[in-house]
Amino acid sequence: MSKLYPIGIQNFEKLRKRGFFYVDKTALIYKLVETGSYYFLSRPRRFGKSLLISTLEAYFQGKKELFEGLAMEQLEKDWTKYPILHLDLNARKYDSAEALLQELNKHLEKWEQEYGSPYSDRAPKERFYHVIQKAFEKTGQQVVILVDEYDKPMLQAIGNDALQKEYRDTLKAFYGVMKSMDDYIRFALLTGVTKFGKVSVFSDLNNLMDISMDKRYVELCGITEQEIHDNLEEELHTLADSQDMTYEKICSELKECYDGYHFAANSIGMYNPFSLLNTFAKLEFGSYWFETGTPTYLVELLKKHRYNLERITHEKTSADVLNSIDSTSTNPIPVIYQSGYLTIKGYDERFGTYTLGFPNREVEEGFVKFLLPFYANTDAVESPFEIQKFVNEVESGDCDAFFRRLQSFFADTPYELIRDLELHYQNVLFIVFKLVGFYVKAEYHASDGRIDLVLQTDQFIYVMEFKLDGTAEEALQQIEEKQYARPFEHDSRKLFKIGVNFSATTRNIEKWVIS
Repeated sequence: MSKLYPIGIQNFEKLRKRGFFYVDKTALIYKLVETGSYYFLSRPRRFGKSLLISTLEAYFQGKKELFEGLAMEQLEKDWTKYPILHLDLNARKYDSAEALLQELNKHLEKWEQEYGSPYSDRAPKERFYHVIQKAFEKTGQQVVILVDEYDKPMLQAIGNDALQKEYRDTLKAFYGVMKSMDDYIRFALLTGVTKFGKVSVFSDLNNLMDISMDKRYVELCGITEQEIHDNLEEELHTLADSQDMTYEKICSELKECYDGYHFAANSIGMYNPFSLLNTFAKLEFGSYWFETGTPTYLVELLKKHRYNLERITHEKTSADVLNSIDSTSTNPIPVIYQSGYLTIKGYDERFGTYTLGFPNREVEEGFVKFLLPFYANTDAVESPFEIQKFVNEVESGDCDAFFRRLQSFFADTPYELIRDLELHYQNVLFIVFKLVGFYVKAEYHASDGRIDLVLQTDQFIYVMEFKLDGTAEEALQQIEEKQYARPFEHDSRKLFKIGVNFSATTRNIEKWVIS
């Protein structure tokens, strides 16, 4: 019988009762509960945070029957039932100060009725304080607090500093209540995509243990390669047959597409569970995680901070930067890392620095495709076809058509980009050649207002040099002088050497010469 994959199902009880596929994480959950009380976990969207919260809720409700056959069944002896305050901020759009208050109010009213708290006329933080106290008094048990997507309001307010500050002040006071209620609280976990800096939301709640980059808990969300082989071995063979691939090839393809998330230095790679399970359910590869929506604020951040996109493939940073997002910061990298578009690729112990890069092909290709309409003169519907045409032109040796198409990408460059024209032209070229490079072999280097590039297809090799405010002839001369084409001297494919000049005056490619 084929497995039922829990795609979009985040409720542990529903998942277990209806026999959906579940990778057993309960031994780690037990360890979490037994070794501490206050936790924070940041993971990208669709990584299983809500299911983790729901599993903890079932556990603290004492629902032993749901854990039958799982590690927890052997580990837990008491199955005590605790009062649970589960706050889920995921379910609404936050575009005004009232939206957050309404959401908090909705949860507080429910809890006040359940535990008989008469303080509904107070501010949210005071109401929360009294609810915790009343829940403890009514049940005789300490309270469990589970917060899903704690940061959703602030993420939606990125770019609106006043609203973000309002959300931050409200939530800081609200979450801060837990600090003074230690006697009443058994366990608390807050999850979200991002970690807003120490000085913001959590400054009143400084007893939280952040396990986002903790090696002991990297496997808490997501799926490891070992877990795939332990739980889906038969399904791997079925997938291989359906794709007409060998077993070895299907394993390496899954790895290349969906593996590669590293949440700590030198840690095991995690597969994106959403994309992985969709692939097994539909028996085909796809950009499943990516298609569930990339927030445009990421691009706004990159553009606002005049970020050089070429750096994104080998960005270097420190743990301090990765660990927090400060709304006043000019660095877009922490948000992009915490959102799951970049991951840890290397760690220099001596200096405590991390090298970041794209986790896998799904994210790399999806993210660069997503960027194109924001930087070039093309819309989101047309841009995939434009890349297809670029690839066709490169593969058929039609250089002139290729450069005319490239010119159209620079047409109507918005006026505000003129002050940073060099960066704009580098970014557009990076995106185009990165996308073309998914279909043909591409090497791209940029420095000091010039770019050199090599594209290789079955029949042709292109060696290009781009200059800003020089001449196309100078660019071609540079290819000769620096012997960029030397590695291909004995290659049977046709070689094109192309010098290109980009003019700041016309804000476009002015001329190209081919030899």
